[in-house]
Amino acid sequence: MGWLSLPDPHIPLLIALSSIVLVLSLSIAAFFLEIVRKIGCKHSLERTDASDSFFEDPNSLKKVPCPSIFDNAEKYLSLIVPAYNEEHRLPAALVEMMSYLQKRAAADKSFTYEVLIVDDGSTDKTSKVAFDFVRKYKIDNMRLLLLGRNHGKGEAIRKGMLHSRGELLLMLDADGATKVTDLEKLESQVYATAKNKIDDKSLAESSNDIRPKLSDIEVSVFGSRAHLEKQALATRKWYRNFLMKGFHLVVLFTAGPGIRDTQCGFKMFTRAAAKKLFTNIRLKRWCFDVEIVYLCKRLNIPMIEVSVNWTEIPGSKVRLTSIAHMLFELTLIRLGYGLGIWKIYT
Repeated sequence: MGWLSLPDPHIPLLIALSSIVLVLSLSIAAFFLEIVRKIGCKHSLERTDASDSFFEDPNSLKKVPCPSIFDNAEKYLSLIVPAYNEEHRLPAALVEMMSYLQKRAAADKSFTYEVLIVDDGSTDKTSKVAFDFVRKYKIDNMRLLLLGRNHGKGEAIRKGMLHSRGELLLMLDADGATKVTDLEKLESQVYATAKNKIDDKSLAESSNDIRPKLSDIEVSVFGSRAHLEKQALATRKWYRNFLMKGFHLVVLFTAGPGIRDTQCGFKMFTRAAAKKLFTNIRLKRWCFDVEIVYLCKRLNIPMIEVSVNWTEIPGSKVRLTSIAHMLFELTLIRLGYGLGIWKIYT
């Protein structure tokens, strides 16, 4: 009579653990897919939403209709400044911007501009500070868009872009970390790239002035702090360097190579490029920059990276917990576009 083999007592435990892991995995996948679906549905409604129908003029107390990115350009340059609780850092940045813009306009009568401040639901006196500047410099040159509640930097910039009047649109941070004069570096790269894309070769050969066609040419130029990386690594704590290196690897996996510094808040777009990018963008907070890079590649919009001067300004709103949210948003990009749930409009 042969011996009967006894069942392994660990098998039921392994089966139970495997079942738990499977259920958790499916739950997490379902959670991400539902968020991606909701973002996609909301974006479909927001693409044509005209709820921000006017600016307030603090001088005349009249309501000024909001322009649309689909309108023809009325200015040469728009500066979009997202602001959330920036009552202390915003004034110095605006003074620097207006000093530069006014000097340039005085030297070149064809140079027209606007500064569009987007208050992303601030709880301090940011809107009051901004309105004081609008009152001083007049609403044709400076405007304030109030979002009512906090949405995130990405949404603030998206709203500002969609209501700008410039041929060239520059996003820059409210802290003044990058000198506004560096916009000329980005501007020159826009022109250099645009010249290569002009179909009418005779026009390109007969004149260096390509402004009449600038609005219709798709170009994006990104300010970069990559040249300052060694210095930053030496001054930051080890765990911050570890987290940032890990984040850059995930960005590389999500958006691919090409741009070393996706997170610099100093970026310039032609009107045609902004129209395509900011009517497609979904993310509202930290990783909208990565989504812009991803969209540029999918839409075949040229990207140029340009080194800019950058200074650490106290008061940064980026925390260690922000890294986790960034990784979450990067996952949404991969799922949303990778699975075809997020449609890219051309």
